[in-house]
Amino acid sequence: MMLGEESESADYWKACGDEALANGIKGVIMMGAHWDCLGDRIEVATNPSPGKSPVAYVHPSKYVNYKLVPDLNSADRCISMLKDGGFNVGANPKFEWIHDTYLILIRMFPAGCPPTTIVSMNARFDPHFHLRVGSTLRPLRNEGYLFIGTGGAVHNLYRNVWAPMLKYRDNFAQETAPEGWALEFRQSVEDCMTQNRGPALRRAITRLMKHPQYRDAHATDDHFMSACFVAGAAGDWEDEQEEGGRLGAETWELTNMCNSQFTLGSWGGGQRVAAAAG
Repeated sequence: MMLGEESESADYWKACGDEALANGIKGVIMMGAHWDCLGDRIEVATNPSPGKSPVAYVHPSKYVNYKLVPDLNSADRCISMLKDGGFNVGANPKFEWIHDTYLILIRMFPAGCPPTTIVSMNARFDPHFHLRVGSTLRPLRNEGYLFIGTGGAVHNLYRNVWAPMLKYRDNFAQETAPEGWALEFRQSVEDCMTQNRGPALRRAITRLMKHPQYRDAHATDDHFMSACFVAGAAGDWEDEQEEGGRLGAETWELTNMCNSQFTLGSWGGGQRVAAAAG
């Protein structure tokens, strides 16, 4: 849907990709919203020639010919760092990439996919666990890696308005304004992302799971974990000195689903690489 359409968010992703290339990006470390592992395990994708899972309501011509570039060396480094950090982690050499990652890469880097490493979620959906995953991999930001978390500020498929999409294939119709619970939680996400730095950012993001409207905004927890991952990667004491979080673009679809695009950090001086959450 939104990932396959022209939108303000798509334009912003392209601008972020152009900026990353201009600053000599070394690679991308991603956590999406559709791959999780059972027990206490997480995995890192190591399929040297991954396929792409189909996307509902998006024509295959928009993604089928895009060549993915898995970064196997960086995947091994991530596995080693996570093991040293105490995680039960392993490689997954059969993982096929999902639209929450490759469609973002297509928008950001249409001329060619940068070397990319995908880290799974854990199916217990503990916010502090996923924050710690990001914190453990955080040193890679200093080496020129861009961290990306893809999920959604408000993502409850059960409370979306599907009629315009099913009748007219128009996910942006917005025949009515978003409902109050969606607007309230969306505002809280923006406040947490833009008004906090360093460890305060980590506390604010994980605390959102106790928000009165959290379960309305996220019927399932999978689309929120990547925000915790990014907060871990960009929420150290050193990050208090960086540029604060910025809301670069936002796209509503299906009336109540809000896709907010935030950038944390900056490329200034080549010392710190931005971390983005969509």
